[in-house]
Amino acid sequence: MNKLYAAVLSAGLFLTTVVNAQDEWVIKADKIDPANYYGITVANGMIGIVSSPEPFKVKNVVLAGAYDLYGRGRVSNFLNSFNLLNMSLQINGHEIENNNIQHFKQELDMQHAAFTATFDYGDEASVKYTYYSLRQLPFTVLMDISITAKKKIAITSSSVMQAPDALRDVQNYFNEVDGSHGRISLLTSTAKSPTGKLQLCASTTFLFDEPDGQEPRLLHQLEDNNAHWMQFSKEIPVGTTYRYSIVGSSITSAHDADPLNQVERLTMFAKLEGRERLIKYHEAAWAELWKSDIKIDGDPQAQQDIHSMLYHLYSFSRAGTAYSPSPMGLSGLGYNGHVFWDADLWMFPGMLVLHPEIAKSMVEYRFQRLSAAKQNAFEHGYKGAMFPWESADIGVEETPVWALSGPFEHHITADVALAAWQYYCVTQDKQWLMEKGWPILQATADFWASRVERNGPGQYDIKDVVAADEWAENVDNNAFTNAAAIANLRNATAAAKVLGINPDPDWQLVAQNIPILKFPDGVTKEFATYKGEGIKQADVNLLGYPLNVITDQAQVKKDLEYYETRIPNEGTPAMTEGIFALLYSRLGNGEKAYHYFKDGYEPNLNPPFRVIAETKGGTNPYFATGAGGLLQSLLMGFGGLDITPQGIIQIKSALPSNWHSITITGVGPDKKTYTVK
Repeated sequence: MNKLYAAVLSAGLFLTTVVNAQDEWVIKADKIDPANYYGITVANGMIGIVSSPEPFKVKNVVLAGAYDLYGRGRVSNFLNSFNLLNMSLQINGHEIENNNIQHFKQELDMQHAAFTATFDYGDEASVKYTYYSLRQLPFTVLMDISITAKKKIAITSSSVMQAPDALRDVQNYFNEVDGSHGRISLLTSTAKSPTGKLQLCASTTFLFDEPDGQEPRLLHQLEDNNAHWMQFSKEIPVGTTYRYSIVGSSITSAHDADPLNQVERLTMFAKLEGRERLIKYHEAAWAELWKSDIKIDGDPQAQQDIHSMLYHLYSFSRAGTAYSPSPMGLSGLGYNGHVFWDADLWMFPGMLVLHPEIAKSMVEYRFQRLSAAKQNAFEHGYKGAMFPWESADIGVEETPVWALSGPFEHHITADVALAAWQYYCVTQDKQWLMEKGWPILQATADFWASRVERNGPGQYDIKDVVAADEWAENVDNNAFTNAAAIANLRNATAAAKVLGINPDPDWQLVAQNIPILKFPDGVTKEFATYKGEGIKQADVNLLGYPLNVITDQAQVKKDLEYYETRIPNEGTPAMTEGIFALLYSRLGNGEKAYHYFKDGYEPNLNPPFRVIAETKGGTNPYFATGAGGLLQSLLMGFGGLDITPQGIIQIKSALPSNWHSITITGVGPDKKTYTVK
C-alpha cells in the first residue's frame, strides 16, 4: 500500500478524485467576449442560424439554395435571409444589453441541436432562452424563453423582423387570423434579392401557455422599411417563471412558387403543432441521426470535438433535397455558398458511410446539373460533361474570372464521378446506378477521353491544369488530376459491366496510358516540372486514398514521408492532415496518425465554441471541408472502413496508445457497428 494513502486512511480521512472530463455532447461558453467571439451554427440542412455574443440576438440566418448575382466577382452568392429570431426584452423599462446583465453564458447541446443562453438581470430576474432549427420542418425555427422573477417585475418582449441590407423592395405585414383555433398574430416580411431574381419571405408568431383569450395582447410597430416588430407586456409575480416562445419560418421563391403565402402557412402550422410537439419531433429526428456515431474511449476532448464535426456535417445537409454543402456549410456566406470538390471528395464519404440517405441528396445535386456540365464541356471543345469548379443554383461555372481554378481545375469532374460510383458501391442500388449514376460516369469518362493529349503509349498527357495542390497552376500531368481521371475511366467501365452495358473500349485504353510521374528515387512526382517546393495541400497522397490508384503500401509510405515535409506550418487546410492521419493509421502507425489528426484541427479552433477555421490561425469558421477530411481519418483511417465495389468492409488499422477503442455505429444501409481496439 502507498505510504501516503495509508497515512490518510489511518488519519480517518478519505481521498476523492476530481475528474474534469469534457462533456461529449455540450460545448459551454462561460465567458462571452464580443471582441473574440466566433459564433456556432444551429441548422437543419436548410436553414442555418449563427449565434451572436449579444443577448437575444443571432448573427445571421442562411438558407440553402438561395443565391443571387451581387457583390464581388460577378457571380452568384449566398444570401442572408431575414433575421427572424432577433428579439428584445425590457425588464422594468430597461432594455436588456450586454452591459447590464451578469453571468451571461451560452452552450450548444449537440445531441439535441439546441443553443441555450442564460443570464441574470441584477437581483430582479434570471433569464434563459433556447433556439432550434427544427429538423423535422426544414424552413422553421423556434426560440423558447423563460423568465424567473426574483422580485415582482414587468416585462416587454418583442419579436423583431429585420431585413439584411442587400435585400430590396421590403414589404412588412402584421396579420391576425381568427378561427376555431383562436387568434394567430403573424409578423411577416417579404423582399426581393438584389437583382430581383428571388423573393425572400419570413414570418413569426408567439406561442403562449395561457388559454385562448387570455394570451397577452400583441402590438405591432414599424421602425423603418427594413425592420418591424410585435410585442407584448406582462407582469411576473415574485418567485414565478413565465415561459413563452417564438416560432418562425423563412422560405424563398427558389424553394416554393408562392413563398409569401407559404411562409405564413408554415408558421401557422408550427404554432398549432405547439411548442412541446415541435421540440419532441425535433429531438426524435436528431436521435435518429445520432444512431450513426463515432465513439472514442480514452480521449474526452477528442470525443467532444468529433461530435462537433459530425454535428456540423449533419446540420449542413439533409435527405430529400438536391442540395450539397459549401465549404462553410450554413455558417455564413463564406466562399459565396458555392459547391466545390469540398462536397464530393471531403464531406460526401463520411455522410455516405453514416447516412447514405443524406449522401444521396449531395450526388442528386450533381445529377440535376449534368446538362449544364455537358454544355460547359462543349464550350471548352471537349466531349461529355465538365463540371464547374464552383457551382451554385443552376450548375454553370461560378468561379470569379480572376481565379484560374475556374477554367483549369478540371479534377472536379473526376471528383463528382468518384462520389457517384461510391454511392453505388455502398448502397448496391442498381436502379439508381442505371438512372443517375451511369449518366454521370459515362459523361465524365467521355470528358477525360477527349481531354487527354494522345502522345504515344504511356503518354496520354493531361496538360495545363490547376492541381489539387492549388499553388501549382497551369502544370502538366498533375498526379492527382491524372490519377482521378484514371479512376473515373475505370469506374465508368466497372459501372457498365454491372449494368450489362458494353463499355467504351477507349476508356480502358486511355486509363492505361495516362502517366503517373516519378522522381528517380521512386517518389511520385506531383507534376511534370515539380522540383520539391512546398505544397498548399495534399495531392500525391490522395492517390493512396481515396483514389486507390497507388495500392502498394511501400509506395504509399514513401510518398507520405516525402510530402509531409512539404506542407507549411501555417496555412495548411485542415483536410490535408486528415489524409496524413488516415494513411498513417492504415500503415500501422497509430501515434503518428494521432499527431496529424490533432494537428489537423486544434490549431484551427476559434473561441468560444472550438469552431474549426480553414487554416491554422484562420478566422473563417465553420470549415466543414476540414471536418469532412478529419471524419474520414476516423472512419476510413482509425476505424478501418473501406468502400469497395462489394460494399463497406473493414481493413487493418492502428489506434494511438491513448485510445482504448473506436466504435462506429449505424454504418451503411444495414446500420452495422464496427469496432477497433
